[in-house]
Amino acid sequence: MKITSTAALLRCGVASAVCAATLFSAQAMAQEAATTATEAPAADEGEIIVTGSILRRNDIDTPSPITVLSAENLDRRAQTSTQEAIQNLASNNGPALTNSFSANGAFAGGASAVSLRGLSTNSTLVLFDGLRAAYYPLADDGTRNFVDLNTIPDDIIQEIEVLRDGASSSYGADAIAGVVNIKTRRQFSGVAGRAEAGISSRGDAANQRLSLMVGKGDIASDGFNVYASGFYNHSAALYNRDRGYPYNSDDQRNICFNGNCGPNNVVNGLNGDGAFPDNGFNTALATFFVRPYDATNTTAQGRNQFLNPAAGCRAGTAYNPTAAELALPNNGSVPTTVCQEDITNLYGVIAPEITRFGGSLKATVSVGDNSEAYALFNFVQSNVSYSGIPTTIRGNAAPPFFFPRYSTSAPSVAYGNSVLTLPVFVCPRGTTAPCTAANGTLNPNNPFAAQGQVARLSGRLSDSREYDETRSRVYRVAAGIKGTVFNNWDYSVDVTAMHNELRHEYRGYAYIQHLLDVIADGSYNFVNPELNSQAVRDYVTPVNINNSTSDLYQAQFSLGKSLFDLPGGPLQIGFGAAIRYEAVDAPSANSDINGPTERYFRINGFGVKGHRTVYSAYGEVNAPVLDSVELNVSGRYDKYSSGQSNFSPKFGATFTPIKQVLLRGTYSRGFRIPSFGEANATFPTTGFVGNSAGTFNDAYLAQYGCTVATFDDDCPTYLSTGSYGSTNLSNPNLRPEKSRSFTGGVVFKPTRNLTFSVDYYNIKKTDVITTASVTPALKAYYAGQPIPAGFTVTPDGVDPDFTTAIPRVAFVGAQFINANTQKSEGLDFAANLNLPLSDRISWTSNIEASYIIELSTTFPDGSKESYAGTLGNFNLTAGSGTPRWHANWQNTLSFDDKFTLTGTVNYFDSYKLTAEDQFGPGSRNDCSGFDIDYTPCKVRRYITLDLVGTVKVGDNFTLYANVLNVLNDLPPIDAVTYGAHLYNPIQGGTGIIGRSFRAGVKVGF
Repeated sequence: MKITSTAALLRCGVASAVCAATLFSAQAMAQEAATTATEAPAADEGEIIVTGSILRRNDIDTPSPITVLSAENLDRRAQTSTQEAIQNLASNNGPALTNSFSANGAFAGGASAVSLRGLSTNSTLVLFDGLRAAYYPLADDGTRNFVDLNTIPDDIIQEIEVLRDGASSSYGADAIAGVVNIKTRRQFSGVAGRAEAGISSRGDAANQRLSLMVGKGDIASDGFNVYASGFYNHSAALYNRDRGYPYNSDDQRNICFNGNCGPNNVVNGLNGDGAFPDNGFNTALATFFVRPYDATNTTAQGRNQFLNPAAGCRAGTAYNPTAAELALPNNGSVPTTVCQEDITNLYGVIAPEITRFGGSLKATVSVGDNSEAYALFNFVQSNVSYSGIPTTIRGNAAPPFFFPRYSTSAPSVAYGNSVLTLPVFVCPRGTTAPCTAANGTLNPNNPFAAQGQVARLSGRLSDSREYDETRSRVYRVAAGIKGTVFNNWDYSVDVTAMHNELRHEYRGYAYIQHLLDVIADGSYNFVNPELNSQAVRDYVTPVNINNSTSDLYQAQFSLGKSLFDLPGGPLQIGFGAAIRYEAVDAPSANSDINGPTERYFRINGFGVKGHRTVYSAYGEVNAPVLDSVELNVSGRYDKYSSGQSNFSPKFGATFTPIKQVLLRGTYSRGFRIPSFGEANATFPTTGFVGNSAGTFNDAYLAQYGCTVATFDDDCPTYLSTGSYGSTNLSNPNLRPEKSRSFTGGVVFKPTRNLTFSVDYYNIKKTDVITTASVTPALKAYYAGQPIPAGFTVTPDGVDPDFTTAIPRVAFVGAQFINANTQKSEGLDFAANLNLPLSDRISWTSNIEASYIIELSTTFPDGSKESYAGTLGNFNLTAGSGTPRWHANWQNTLSFDDKFTLTGTVNYFDSYKLTAEDQFGPGSRNDCSGFDIDYTPCKVRRYITLDLVGTVKVGDNFTLYANVLNVLNDLPPIDAVTYGAHLYNPIQGGTGIIGRSFRAGVKVGF
């Protein structure tokens, strides 16, 4: 029914009230203020400077395609923040970073970033009023520097301009995929405020929004304007248990396709036949179990059993395996009663709690008759927090660097340690001699101590939960002066300073050495954890607070002038220079520099520190050589204190053969030096990728009694739910990336009220900085072949139930490399219709769509991976992939300027469950690699509808109400992505919330 309803929606429009209007505009192709028809100058400005240019002009028919989003447009789309609006751009695709991913393993937790053209967050330049911003202190995946969209003061935004072609000579050659320029209000006079609250139809996902702005003066008449503003936004956390099946469970047995049903990934869950599988005992529980071993800790003396039988399962449900199930070959360690825990249902987080507030103060004054000066101060604080799983004490330490990795989960020579074990005797802390009956006492936590047996301990701390909170504070000051001097030279001078301080607090994470201490001295009560004192808990899980900073200082100036008239208008020239200093200091929160046990479980250890100064000079010439032909030439020279330099040219042209048609095109060269994380990491980054059947081969799996075909059902959880770490080592010898970009498009204006456009883009990056595909190294290891040059493979600890089998891979390491080529190619469609239906009613229809023809990487050996329409680049996008189409369609009916009704359709394309960066070139049409036969190979398209209604009450009040995701259509199932549970966090976005409502009031005096 949902699919039928969605199709009807597309045929009939966004609501019955606008159905006829929608049918009338069937020829319109694309949205946003993305077309030149909607790129109008602000009402209080005669000349404008379009994003990407340093020249003033009276029109916006430039060679570069530009999208413009006004503050009014954001309101009509029910978008409560600038970051939400930017994330919903049709040109935003691939490895974008969303707020929801903060609670699902993001390196740069607490942040949001845009990725135009699917070229990752470090290829899109984000500006405030044409000035650069400081990076978020933590890099995306530890490598890609970006500007956090949460640091934008939403309440003073006038509009957002998106330059959708390649490198900008005026802003920076590193804007390879494009530029997002956030423009603040020039002036404001009076009082304006907003109060808003929202909630989902299920009674959760509550959100609130408050803002207030006061201003005085008019620049034109009074010679000055001053305004101050403040805002507060809050959204509550949302958990997987708050949503229906299958998003709330690890049991996928009821997800079926073509007679095949999914696995039960509940810890110690039953298989599809309702039986306990022959997979051994999964110890990832909030209940403690112990298994007796002889005094040498080498030979098991029995099965696992409850440490505290009277307490039973502290989470989940109990199950008693049958005698036949216990007798299965791999179930020798399985206790007679197991606990079954649905981790996603108990602890899974869909969206973290987010609180943002801030304030701004801006003053603008006229200087003489031809100049104006301004000063702007912004402060924004963003808090993002979520709670996680119970504290891990049995497992592998975070990826190492200085010492071998420590583990309490497997006896491995590679680690030099053993499984977490409760000894027979305990001795006072500080005892250096072996603890024996002579100097110690029987261990009260070890039920086998009296028999002289040790107890191997498994489980998590039931009295402690992991908790993460990031607090970002951003301070920004900008000042400048612009005007006309001498003989009509337009000038602009700007300076800015921005400081971002990030405080990341970790609670409930076990410090390994402290854990070993309380085991050795018996001071932690494992039998009854709830009886532990807070002091003991704090010793085992001390609070970890890590402070990181980033800074940016920039000064720039430009001059421009119309020299003389050509047949099509004035010949303009402009030039400028800039200097900026940028620095990042993000120390490791979990380094092993002090030893393999002097660190925490599960906290990433990545760290980076670096700084550089960049000197730039740029120029531009605009020549309307004929009434119908305009040429634009610009260039930029950048010199970095780290030794790199480059000149980047750009060429553009427009041709207007008839009044109704504009042809436009650009060609540019770009340049991006290695990021701080790619070249200067003080502690390497490791990302974890879940094992899939295609990673292995039948010969290797035979040791574990399974095959590729039976991977999910028959392989032990050691393999089927395991993962490997991909460690990326910084490389100071990396070359800069270079790019070549060209665009070509046509803008049609058949009538005064209708504009639509089509633009083609083609971006090619060479010497792309990336990690080598680890597939060859994994294939070689599991085939017993030599590891290819340039890779290191570290085996994991052995599976306790298969001690003679070759262990799985723990880590694959390689330095960053300069790959050969990355290509992004596609089409943008846009349309805008403004139509008076009567003297009292008007209709506006906007559509924007972006289609990816190709997104690919070609490596130095000539192999090529193509990603469009699949989950590739799998590692880079956290399994969210690269759907080809992304679009939205907005229709607004306005009645007497007193009442408006807006419907917005959001479209996210289907894609295949395969990825060539996982299974090799040519596998883009083969879905067998991930071995997901219980869902279709293609994840269906996702379409949602939002409605916004506004009513003016007098001259000073506007009431509004929003219904988001009107059809309550939750995202399609994606059983592969790891950025969220069973849905794509980029495709699903806020759709996972389901139908929700907001209402508010805006006041203005």
